[in-house]
Amino acid sequence: MAKQTPRTLSGFMELLPAPQQQMERIMETLRKTYALYGFTPLDTPIIESSEVLLAKGGGETEKQIYRFQKGDADLSLRFDLTVPLAKYVALHYNDLTFPFRRYQIGKVYRGERAQRGRFREFYQADIDVIGDGKLSILNEAEIPAIIYKTFSALGLKRFRIRVNNRKILNGFYAALGLTEKAGDIMRTVDKLEKIGAGKVQEILTGDLAVPPEDAKEIIEFISITGDTQAILTALETRRGRNETFDEGLEELNTVVQYLGDFGVPAENFAVDLTIARGLDYYTGTVYETVLLDHPEIGSVCSGGRYDNLAEYYAEKQLPGVGISIGLTRLFYVLGEQGMLNPELPTAPADVLILPMTEDLSAAIALATELRENGIRVQLHCEEKKFKQKIGYADKWKIPYVIFLGEDEIQAGVVACKDMQTGEQTKLDPKATIYRIKAGLDSQNKGFVIKE
Repeated sequence: MAKQTPRTLSGFMELLPAPQQQMERIMETLRKTYALYGFTPLDTPIIESSEVLLAKGGGETEKQIYRFQKGDADLSLRFDLTVPLAKYVALHYNDLTFPFRRYQIGKVYRGERAQRGRFREFYQADIDVIGDGKLSILNEAEIPAIIYKTFSALGLKRFRIRVNNRKILNGFYAALGLTEKAGDIMRTVDKLEKIGAGKVQEILTGDLAVPPEDAKEIIEFISITGDTQAILTALETRRGRNETFDEGLEELNTVVQYLGDFGVPAENFAVDLTIARGLDYYTGTVYETVLLDHPEIGSVCSGGRYDNLAEYYAEKQLPGVGISIGLTRLFYVLGEQGMLNPELPTAPADVLILPMTEDLSAAIALATELRENGIRVQLHCEEKKFKQKIGYADKWKIPYVIFLGEDEIQAGVVACKDMQTGEQTKLDPKATIYRIKAGLDSQNKGFVIKE
């Protein structure tokens, strides 16, 4: 039988052990942060019935779906975490308590063209708050605090949470009599940073046939700049022209009002009237988060408020608000930019025990004692030369190596070498455990991302 050349499919990320440890650390940080805000973990199947998964149908998503037959079953791989959440809430509605707050970190699949920084299999990290019939605006005000806490816990400082409200946009375009063209206009406006105001205005008046005076007002509107209060003050001058606009402005004011109480610094937040997001989905507050020193990356966390999560599965009105981090893409870009902290431990173990006797009882007992104290341990009992065993610890960057021979066993001590400093001690097991724990605490200080 001919041997196959091993390969990983294009668009699928496969990490070596050290970067995998970095990825795991990021995911653990997200889990801990989301839990601080009362979100419960959720996992849903990667494979769903195509009929259920594609209930909405149509669009670019259906073209990118991984779909296959298994017997008589028509199955698909999930393409995001929101549709499975909708199915889950509709299915378990009677067993859930609302508002239902969940976080989920899981892989999703899209059969799009693989390219630099874009993957066909990738992790998303989502949080959503789902209401039953109604959902307080306070949840929308809390989302920036969760984003701020999450990225701060990862080690980032130079980021900005950009916020808008879809009702403000919808109301503004309705007041101009441009509701039917609003979607196309917003897609054009979204290109403002890339092509400039002049080109945007040219497309509005040309391709979209927007009257020149309206196009001018649109450009003036989306060009409103300044700090948060200055933008809100400018928006106040437009109050009274449209009911939807006024409602959106009230909601935006509420979100801004509670920012300080939620612990979000002014420099990490901005109102941005160009943000639209999910034209056929989001209905209220919308969010995008950007790294200030790497604008080329685009949004690293986005989402917003929506009116009816489970409209394709249930008659009940289930409004919600949520955000999503494209974790695999973010991890890839951070690595490419050299922003993953190389000083944090990535070893699979804290201690490598090298037994120096034929009887392994003492080594096994010591490993058990260390593990009972929360220290990760590997026993190296292979028939290798001493130099190779030390090389094993070096390659894995295991911080401590313990040598346990007859002399140590007889004396009731442990010979322990710090692989970073080269310092070697002979202490009793309890003192050795204390020393190792203190050293590990010091090594684990710091953030996974280094700006």
